[in-house]
Order: sequence, then C-alpha cells, then structure tokens
Amino acid sequence: MALHTQQSISGFIATEPQQTVTERGETRFYARIGQPRFRREDDGSFTELAPTFHDLVAYRATADRAVARFAKGDSFVAEGYVRTFQVERDGEIVDREEFVAKKLGHDLARTEYEVDRTRRQTVVQTDAAAAGRDATTPKVASPFGNPVLGL
Repeated sequence: MALHTQQSISGFIATEPQQTVTERGETRFYARIGQPRFRREDDGSFTELAPTFHDLVAYRATADRAVARFAKGDSFVAEGYVRTFQVERDGEIVDREEFVAKKLGHDLARTEYEVDRTRRQTVVQTDAAAAGRDATTPKVASPFGNPVLGL
C-alpha cells in the first residue's frame, strides 16, 4: 500500500487570526504567516535572514478549532496544499497563492501545552432494531470516520 503524503508548511502566525464566513456559510480561518529563513555559512554556523510571509486559510471544523486555539506569535505545522488564484489590484490582474490547511496544529518543538484526551464522541441516531442492537446501545461516530459501538 502506497504511503499517502501531502504538502506541509511550518512557521509562525504573524497577524491576529481572522474568522469569516464563506458564501456557502462555512467558517473560514485566515492568518498571515511567517517562515523563518537561515543561511548556512562556510564555518557551519547559521545566519538568520528576514522571514518570508504568506497567506494561510482553513475551512469548516479546522477553521472553527483554529480560531479558538491560535493567536499571533504561535508556532504551527500544517498539512494541506497550495492554491493559486488571481485578483485584480489597481486594474491589473495579479497572481496570488495561499496555503489551504486541512490539518493544523501547534509546533511541538516550539510550543508548551497540555493535551486533553477526553474522548469526543458524537451520537448518531439510527434505527436500533434494524441494526440488530439493543435500543439503549448508541451508535457512536469514531474520530476516524468508521462507526463504532458505544459501550
């Protein structure tokens, strides 16, 4: 089985994150991000260069969680893809790009935090008789997308 990979990006949140709603009514997270850059010198040392700045967006549940958890200055890692698009600026068409984060979290190497391992379960209403189960046993949605039986 082939290993599934996607593009990733890491850096820091350079602006206060913004929450908006798309035309479809979905939550959108936006932040300007910075990526530190370094140059390796002949003696093996590194010289810090000016960071580059880019746009980062996330949608739906990822956006909801990002808005609640990220602030300016936070270090992050993200998985997703680069989206290119065109905008009009001063009558001229300009190419732009943004990183669309499907998964987004704090950078473990640069962030101190505590993990809440409380199980998040969503009860799914089903016809228990048709499913061949006792009506008191709820069917629960797994965080991995496969239904599991709640005990």
